[in-house]
Amino acid sequence: MLPLHRAKGFTLIELLVAIGILALMAGLSWRGLDGMSKAQTQLQQRADTVLTLQAGLSQWAADLDALVQLPNTPALDWDGRALRITRRSTAAPGDGLLVVAWARREIDGAGQWLRWQSPPVQTRGDLQTMWTRAAQWAQNASEEDKRLEVRVAALEQWKVFYFRADAWTNPLSSDGAPPPPPPAPTPIGTPVAPAAEQVLPDGVRLVLTLPPNDAFVGTLTRDWARITLGGGKP
Repeated sequence: MLPLHRAKGFTLIELLVAIGILALMAGLSWRGLDGMSKAQTQLQQRADTVLTLQAGLSQWAADLDALVQLPNTPALDWDGRALRITRRSTAAPGDGLLVVAWARREIDGAGQWLRWQSPPVQTRGDLQTMWTRAAQWAQNASEEDKRLEVRVAALEQWKVFYFRADAWTNPLSSDGAPPPPPPAPTPIGTPVAPAAEQVLPDGVRLVLTLPPNDAFVGTLTRDWARITLGGGKP
C-alpha cells in the first residue's frame, strides 16, 4: 500500500502575511502616486500663473507701445488708482482710437488686476468721454463697464513709477516732473502758439505684489521705455 502524500499549500498565517505585504505595497504606491499628482497639479498651476502674467505684461507693454499723443488731449495718466492710456487700435486701419485702463479691485474677497478697454472712438468729444469713463470705472465700476473689463491675474497691490530727469519718481509727486520753461517774450501781433502738449515720461515702471496664497508669489517689476529722438536715449 502506497503511503498517502499530504497536499501542499499555504497555511492561513502565510496567506495573512502575504495579504498584509500586498496591502502595504499598495498603500505605499498610492501615497507615491498621490504625491506625484499633487506635484503635477502645483506645477500646472504655477505654469498657468506664469503664462497669465506674461500675457498680461505683454498686453500692458503693447498698450504703451501703441500710445498716441494728440494736441490738448491726455495720453497717459496715473491717479493712484488707475493707469489710463490713449492708444491706437491695431484691429483694423481706420478704427479710431481706444482708451484703456489698468486697475486693481477686490473681487470675491481677493485682489484682481484688471484691464478695461473702451469701444473705438472717432471724435475728440467721444475720446474725452471715454477718458472720464475709464477713471469712473476704476473707482466704481458699473455693470456696463464690467462687461468691458478682463481679469488678468490675482494681485495683492501694485505701484507705478515714471522715469524723468534720470530718476524713477512717483507720478503723483510734483518733484518728479520738470517745470515748464518760462515763455519767451514775443512781439506784439505775433500769433499765439497752441497749448503745449503733455510731457510724457521716458519710461514707466510697474511693480506688482502677488498674493502669498497664489502658485507664484513675490514682487514682479517690469519696465517700459519710450523710444525718443534724443540720440537714442530711452
